[in-house]
Amino acid sequence: MLDDDDVLDDHFHDECGVFGVFGDEEAANLTYLGLHSLQHRGQEAAGITSSNGEQLYVHRGLGLVQDVFTARTIESLPGSAAIGHVRYSTSGGSRLANAQPIAVDCGHGSIAVAHNGNLVDGGALRARLEAQGSIFSSSSDTEVFVHLIAKSQKKSMVDRVADALHQVHGAYSLVFLSPDELVAVRDPHGFRPLCLGRKGDAIIVASEPPAFHLIGGEYIRDVEPGEMIVVNKFGMRSLRPFDAAKVPAPKQRRMCIFEYVYFARPDSWFDDISVYRARKRLGAQLADEQPVEADLVIPVPDSGTPAALGFANRTGLPYEMGLIRSHYVGRTFIEPSQSIRHFGVRLKLHPVKQLLEGKRVVVVDDSIVRGTTSRKIVKMLRDAGAKEVHLRISSPPTRWPCFYGIDTPTREELIASKHPPADIARFVTADTLGYLSIEGLHSAVGGSGYCDACFSGDYPIPVELPEPSKERRSLPLVGV
Repeated sequence: MLDDDDVLDDHFHDECGVFGVFGDEEAANLTYLGLHSLQHRGQEAAGITSSNGEQLYVHRGLGLVQDVFTARTIESLPGSAAIGHVRYSTSGGSRLANAQPIAVDCGHGSIAVAHNGNLVDGGALRARLEAQGSIFSSSSDTEVFVHLIAKSQKKSMVDRVADALHQVHGAYSLVFLSPDELVAVRDPHGFRPLCLGRKGDAIIVASEPPAFHLIGGEYIRDVEPGEMIVVNKFGMRSLRPFDAAKVPAPKQRRMCIFEYVYFARPDSWFDDISVYRARKRLGAQLADEQPVEADLVIPVPDSGTPAALGFANRTGLPYEMGLIRSHYVGRTFIEPSQSIRHFGVRLKLHPVKQLLEGKRVVVVDDSIVRGTTSRKIVKMLRDAGAKEVHLRISSPPTRWPCFYGIDTPTREELIASKHPPADIARFVTADTLGYLSIEGLHSAVGGSGYCDACFSGDYPIPVELPEPSKERRSLPLVGV
């Protein structure tokens, strides 16, 4: 069981971000800037692999993009093609060996790969490959792709990549780089986002469109589920490796709907749906489904801000920034004595007492995972003088873990998997708690073809759910 004071950021954590460019002499520099735009998708490690047409050059490190790369390291990455990666560990631990892109030399030549997603059969594939003599240098399932490509008997890089993809199951948006070619591919369900862009004559791929705009590029379209983009000196072509192979490949798009709730940048869009506008619609729908008598609406910044605006607009209640977020909190800090309770959340958020005192407050956040941070925030608002605190969540209860590239707790640690909203409200000490319905979520986002397994338990690709541990204690909700 996690202690109430142990978790500062009680969110589902972002997966990873990938970026690639082919055909620009400033490829490494552009990739560095593109990774800055994707930093929210992973803060544990960053890496770039470049090509000058003859060989690959690699630099990876632990930490934020600006900490891993300097002007000197960028200069050591020559060439007109590059791929990059920012990482939050989903499969494998947080160590340098697991940083990406993973680059190797094999019998077919040099190849590097950057991966956003997770393979549901990664463990079984790794065991099979190790039994056949493969030696792994990391604990990341991304390395499985490299070994499958190295073992492939196909002649071209594109065919070897396709051969490897036919042997795996799970979520992946991948960018491969050889000395003379860039390949980007999205899994047939399209779980993780991948977008196509252009800067002059250069072709760019990235997890989200804002990465194009920072470098003066333009968004063309989303890479389609099951599509492979191949770029070399002859230009760009689009392939359908799953259609060409006579294997049963899923056709139904199932992009992660949580991108619209929390993961993606607010200024992103996918399939012509604005993330910012979708989040405002989530808040408006939440107001319709979970109304409450109150004096003002405040967000939990920054993730709850658009939804809180939508809630306030729909209800006519005043919108205020009742919690001020510090933008200078690092991932680690020196903790004071235990006598300063809730130190972590106070370092990140601070209430505006003059706005809150004596008021009935609706506080809007995007999700509740364990309930630890919500509990701290509610207590902080009460300490600042709030008369009532009504917690509203712009997504449904998160009852199931994700196996497709999101770092989520076990089902035992997901508070909504065992307890109804009334019990959770008592635990977080809110006067009331209201979630958005699954139907309301889909209606507000718009479009179709989403994965909502973390809310519904409906997994598009079958997974083996672990048996509940008899030793792990449940989060206590009584005696609060």
